[in-house]
Amino acid sequence: MPSRTPLIICFIASSTAAFIYVINKCLAKTQLVQHVPEEYLWLPHALTNILGYMIVLLPGYLTYKYVQKVNYLNYGGEGFCMRTIGICFGEEEFILNPQSKVQPIQRPTSNEIFSIGYHFVGLQISYLTWGVLQEKVMTQEYQSNNAGPEHFKDSQFLVFVNRVLAFLMSGLCILIYKQNRHRCPLYKYAYCSLSNIMSSWCQYEALKYVSFPHQVLAKAAKTIPVMIMGKVILKVKYEYYEYVTSVILSIGMLIFMLNAGNDRAHSSVTTFSGAILLVLYITCDSFTSNWQGTLFKTYNVSPIQMMCFVNFFSCIFTSVSLLQQEAFLDSLDFMFKYPQFILDCFLLSVCSAVGQLFIFSTISKFGPLVFAIITTIRQGLSILLSCIIYNHHLNVIGIFGIALVFVSVLLRIYCGQRLKKVQKSNVIKTQRISV
Repeated sequence: MPSRTPLIICFIASSTAAFIYVINKCLAKTQLVQHVPEEYLWLPHALTNILGYMIVLLPGYLTYKYVQKVNYLNYGGEGFCMRTIGICFGEEEFILNPQSKVQPIQRPTSNEIFSIGYHFVGLQISYLTWGVLQEKVMTQEYQSNNAGPEHFKDSQFLVFVNRVLAFLMSGLCILIYKQNRHRCPLYKYAYCSLSNIMSSWCQYEALKYVSFPHQVLAKAAKTIPVMIMGKVILKVKYEYYEYVTSVILSIGMLIFMLNAGNDRAHSSVTTFSGAILLVLYITCDSFTSNWQGTLFKTYNVSPIQMMCFVNFFSCIFTSVSLLQQEAFLDSLDFMFKYPQFILDCFLLSVCSAVGQLFIFSTISKFGPLVFAIITTIRQGLSILLSCIIYNHHLNVIGIFGIALVFVSVLLRIYCGQRLKKVQKSNVIKTQRISV
């Protein structure tokens, strides 16, 4: 049986991938996909993208179930197939030792202030630039002497370029800097990779239907879905103040959405499409962060390893999907017609990748509190910068809604720190009494 297993695995993977490919091609020729109103074009695009990802996911899932059924990993051996299956699906028992955690390095105050300032500036520059370029690429017309004005439409191609550069940069960091021993089976990265791709795609696609300030505020208002995902996936128990601040945040977001001008909303239909895309974006993004948190805790994965392997799967998913849709040629043709797009696309990807590195470095050195404060400031500056550059209209009530959102975020951070200090103080008092 073991000698035939590699052949059976190859057959399962190739036949399943071919079957999904044929279904996708047949679906692309149906009236359902070819004659969709412009305001609902994102629906067939999302469907064909997901079917493209299934070319990789379904064969992988069936291979995993077959390997489990025949207990292939327990046969032993050193062949290429065995090693590959072991890396992808092999589980290794591993219990974190609290004593093995790296202790933070105590630095002089002046050095710490300089380092925080460096990370603050790096995050602001990378993500503010990324936000401006993201809105430009998805909403502004490109012009050239050889062609008329045209919008770039393929959000998935942007996701692909971003993920390729992020994978290369994180892979280079792994080669240069020493990392923890990697113990996580690779297939577990596929879940958060898929949700990460979908959240990014929805984020780009939503800019066709809602303004950038709406998108940023929706991103800030993802606290409630994150809490829901946390309770479902990680079984987390939240404090009272977390529910209160989430309600305040949601009220502020609702006020802003109802009163701020949306220059993408040419009709109620496009507004509805934008709202659905924002909900999908927030849901996928919330799952991504919670699933990654599970891998961090279970397998002691380093942030750079997480970035590398998640982007590795993202590159595979998006490239296969683009190839089966024959979309690479269209995007490359657009790049040749509008050279300015090449520069924007490259800078967008660089800012995204550099921003991810700053995020992981900030969290590892200063913790989630400092990162949350920097992110909150960045979101406020993103809205301000977008309104200045692209002339988005904001009325007084809309500004009040924005203020409520950011007040709730800062209040949440403050209450969290106060609670930690109270708990620490109670622990010290208990120790003194026991002594």
